[in-house]
Amino acid sequence: MFEKQQKSYTDLLGKTNRIVEGTIIKGDIISHADFRLDGELTGNFTTKGKIVIGPAGSVTGDIKCKNADIEGRFNGKIEVAEMLNVKSKAHILGEVITSRLSVEPGAEFSASCIMRTPAKPSQKPNDQQQQPG
Repeated sequence: MFEKQQKSYTDLLGKTNRIVEGTIIKGDIISHADFRLDGELTGNFTTKGKIVIGPAGSVTGDIKCKNADIEGRFNGKIEVAEMLNVKSKAHILGEVITSRLSVEPGAEFSASCIMRTPAKPSQKPNDQQQQPG
C-alpha cells in the first residue's frame, strides 16, 4: 500500500551517457537516454533523447535522435526528429533530415538537407477514422 517505486540508478544520475575525449568506439550504439560524445565513433548511433557531439567529438556513420547539438565533426546521415543545432566550430558532411535547424556562423555545413514538419500527436490520420458500413 505504501510501497514507492524505486528509481533506477540512471534516473538518479540524470540519464546522460558520456564518452570522453581519447575514447574510440567502432560499432553501433543504442541508447534511451541523452548522450554526450567527446571521443570518436565509427558506426551508427540511435537514441530516443539528445546527442551532443563536443568540440573534440567525431562521428562517422548514421545518427537517429530526438535532438542534436554538434560542435565537432560528423560525416554521414543524421535524422533529427525535432531540433538540430550546428555550432560555429562544427564540420558536417553528408545528409541531414530534421524538423528544425540552427546553424551558427562559421560552421562548415556541406550536406543535403531535408526539412520535415514534425508530427502533431493530437491529430489522427483520416484512414484511422471509422467508415460508415
